[in-house]
Amino acid sequence: MRSLASVQKVGTITPIADSDFLELAHVMGWQCVVKKGEFKPGDLAVYFEVDSFLPEDARYEFLRKTSWRDNVDNGQGFRIKTIKLRGQLSQGLILPIGGFPELAGCSVGADVTEVLNVKKWYIPEVANATGVMIGDRPYGIPASDEIRIQSATELLESLGGEPYYITTKMDGTSCIVYYIDGKIGCCSRNHEIKDEETALYWAPVYRYGLKEKLKVLGKNAVLTGELCGPGIQKNKLRLPQYEWYVFDYKEWDSGVYVSYKEMVEACAALGVPTVPLEEEGEHFSYTLETLLEKARGKYPSGLDKEGIVVRHKESPHQVSFKVLNNDALLKEKD
Repeated sequence: MRSLASVQKVGTITPIADSDFLELAHVMGWQCVVKKGEFKPGDLAVYFEVDSFLPEDARYEFLRKTSWRDNVDNGQGFRIKTIKLRGQLSQGLILPIGGFPELAGCSVGADVTEVLNVKKWYIPEVANATGVMIGDRPYGIPASDEIRIQSATELLESLGGEPYYITTKMDGTSCIVYYIDGKIGCCSRNHEIKDEETALYWAPVYRYGLKEKLKVLGKNAVLTGELCGPGIQKNKLRLPQYEWYVFDYKEWDSGVYVSYKEMVEACAALGVPTVPLEEEGEHFSYTLETLLEKARGKYPSGLDKEGIVVRHKESPHQVSFKVLNNDALLKEKD
């Protein structure tokens, strides 16, 4: 599960021009607007990531006017999102650890998501019928959940000088197709879906004729991609029909995620598209700042793209992370 709340050490404090009451505090690769003088470099603090949904608690009451939400998908609580204050980007929430006696003894980096009963803010991805759930996603079949680079800046050093590739992060819903020992199945992020031609998560199988093609291929494999189109995430790509953009190809028997080149070749043989390639190179040298700039931009539809995904070219899961488009985050609606 993604770490939404953690104990972190405050980094640099940066003044905000023309503000007597606010300043910027930096935690990992994030920056948050805070009260002037509330923190100093080296202080321990509790950091709540963007998309955290905090329970109703007196400690968060100051957020009620701007962040309190009540809906059928999430219940009641406080949503943390990307905002701008005094012209500065603020991503997440930093609070003094002294206000959380239950965290006494926690060290830097401790995941306190469950301790503080923090949940992920859920935005329904799909507006239409998705199919009949017949169980949880089968054991061993991976779910996709890329880490945001601001929460793992050490990955920039890990990838430094290594071969890499950068793809567009498509704005849809995760869809898994597997072929194992003669059986083909489809899953949403968390559940296996009954085989019905009208089921959303079976759209790639029927759209691209994968029942026949995977049998001919004869290899146990799991393909994960982003399913985009009408009724999914407001269809920001403005697609007239469902399209499935594969970003992971796992050889089931060996448990290995194949290289980018091998994934593209395998998908070409199956006649399915892969996520759009933006760049590839042999020596990764991007900084956090240059990646955040690269993540900006538009889909062909003219709408803000969700961002980019950066991976090691030969071993995609050796180093893998996403960089979200801050322009799109600022425009997010509840």
